[in-house]
This record gives sequence, structure tokens and C-alpha cells, in this order.
Amino acid sequence: MPVGDFNLDSSLLFDNQNDLFKDAIFFDLEHYVYKKPICIGVFGSAYYEAKDNTLKITQYMLQNRFELKKLLDLSEKYFKDLIDNHNKKYIVTFSGNNDFTVINYLYKKYNINFSIENSLKDIDLQKEYEKIMNTSIGLKNLECKFNIKRESEVISGSNLAKTFSKIMKDDTYFNRMPRAKKEKILLYNMQDVVSLFYIYVNWNKYISNEDNKDTNISSLNESCN
Repeated sequence: MPVGDFNLDSSLLFDNQNDLFKDAIFFDLEHYVYKKPICIGVFGSAYYEAKDNTLKITQYMLQNRFELKKLLDLSEKYFKDLIDNHNKKYIVTFSGNNDFTVINYLYKKYNINFSIENSLKDIDLQKEYEKIMNTSIGLKNLECKFNIKRESEVISGSNLAKTFSKIMKDDTYFNRMPRAKKEKILLYNMQDVVSLFYIYVNWNKYISNEDNKDTNISSLNESCN
């Protein structure tokens, strides 16, 4: 996906550097949890390729319960490839602890010896926002603040959970799902991942001016309600 022009000076400053997005993986999961993690419905990830100014996006979508181990194996292989062969050192998330909890539980359950947090340093954009603004925010409201327009409608977590529950319980459900529904879920996840990149590289346009904290919060509420 071409990302267009952006100004390095607008990028988030982390570890006293503003170009760490070049060394980062942008990561988001759609998952199903019932008392404990049950499955990953969609694994979504991307990284920035400077030579052609694009995001390289990878997604894996669960098709049935027998494919869960395969999806987890693919995700481990993906991470190791980007760490070993593409020199990635950071992982950019939004409230990443939730996704890490799910994937780590499933890695352990399926005897996959890999830890994201031990291999990559997390840059949690929700936490970075809270440090400056002293208030919490959801990803969709933050997208609104950054003037990010989504192509897909927002899908509720409960609706996603119902879909993934059916996929886990009924081995043929995925094959009966309309193609449009599958594409809608994949597009929703992809836009979450892509938004992480655009928020990161445009951070200082919207977040860095501490004198405007109150103004930013009030204008956000007005524009996103």
C-alpha cells in the first residue's frame, strides 16, 4: 500500500528518535475471548518499506479450528523473519497488552516458544497519548482526531466474537460465509493496522503541543460525537 508523503518532523519521538517507524512492526489482532483466549480470528501486521514508500501488509484469517495452530505458526515465522532479516526492533500497537495476552496464551497452549515482548519493544500509542493528554482514548476517536477516514464501517467486538465462535464450532461455517463478510472483516483489521502507521508519522501535528491539551480534547469530542 503506497503511503504518500509525510514529514519526518511530525513523527512520534520515542527513545529520542523520530524515525523508529522504519524499524517497527505495526500490529493488531481480531480475537475471541470467553473467560480465556479461544482463538485469533485475524492476525494483521505491516511494516514500512522506505525504498518504495509503502506499507507491506500481511493478514492471516482463521478458517476453522484445525487451522489455529497453522495461523500461530505462520505468525511466529512472520515475526522471526522480520526480526532476523528486516532488522525490526519495535512493535507499534494500540492497547497492545490485550493482543499480547491473547497471542502469548495461545502460543503457550500450542507449544510455540516465542514471546513478542522479549523480541520487540512495544510502542503503545494509547499509552503515549495518555502520557501527554492525561486522559484515555479509543482508536476510532483518535483516528477522528487525526482526520483518518475509514473505508469500512466499524465492526463491534461482540459481532466479531460471534463470527469467530461460529468458525471454531462449525468446520464448514467459513466456507458458507459470504465473500463480502470476509472482506469486510479483513478490511476492518487492515485499516486498524494502517491507522497505527498514519497516527505514528503524523503524531506531532495533533498531539505534541501541551499548551493545547484542553483545546484538543474539547475539539475531539465535538468532531467525533
